[in-house]
Amino acid sequence: MTERIKEIYAYREMICSLVKRDLKGRYKGSALGFFWTFLNPLLQLAVYTMVFSTIMRSGIQDYYLFLFVALIPWIFFGTSLTGGAGCIMAQQEMVKKIYFPREVLPVAYVTSQFINMLLSFLVIFAVLIFSGYALRLQALSCLPVVMIVEYILALGFTMIMSAVTVYIRDMEYILGIISMAWQFLTPVMYSIDQVPEKMQWVFWLNPMTYVITAYRDILYFGTIPRLQNLIWAAVLGSTMFTVGWRVFIRLQRRFAEEL
Repeated sequence: MTERIKEIYAYREMICSLVKRDLKGRYKGSALGFFWTFLNPLLQLAVYTMVFSTIMRSGIQDYYLFLFVALIPWIFFGTSLTGGAGCIMAQQEMVKKIYFPREVLPVAYVTSQFINMLLSFLVIFAVLIFSGYALRLQALSCLPVVMIVEYILALGFTMIMSAVTVYIRDMEYILGIISMAWQFLTPVMYSIDQVPEKMQWVFWLNPMTYVITAYRDILYFGTIPRLQNLIWAAVLGSTMFTVGWRVFIRLQRRFAEEL
């Protein structure tokens, strides 16, 4: 694995080029262009807030903030999962004609989504400050750790899904349903405390529960996440990344034939 990492690092310029192309081409031709990076999460926030604060009445104080600090990280993970599934298919001509470590493609895709999330965090901080929430430095110092864990987790899943999609083309469509169900089974729009106690163990099997809970602890409650949650998030993220990479290496041998 060490040699493979070195090889991927040697292709870092290719990764940077793919990331730049994705970021520039995402909203190419649209009237608002790059501003959709900020408008998209804000519009989703407005819809969810209206539904859960006005219609379904969640009863959570400053629900828009409670939701927003979890929604942005989920958008990154969900987009990496659904959009990343087709990253090999989207570059099939390059895969068939040019040699390069195939891991470059999911790495580049997830990295571009990650940068998009970082830019969206500028909106989160602005909304928190405007709403009078204190940004506690001790809690914020844990934020990079949570972000890295989520990045590794997202990359592991994307590697698996992008490789499987080469063989099973329907996976792109199936993942749309899986992602929607996964979001509702993750405490993004509600608190984990609202889940019946006898059912909580099911939710804690979900690695994104630890990640979303940590983001909310840091940004909404202004507290340092529980060490146990951070450890479990790191363990599950590392495990998923290792599994994802091994599955990708095994399946990528026949990419050119399947494409």
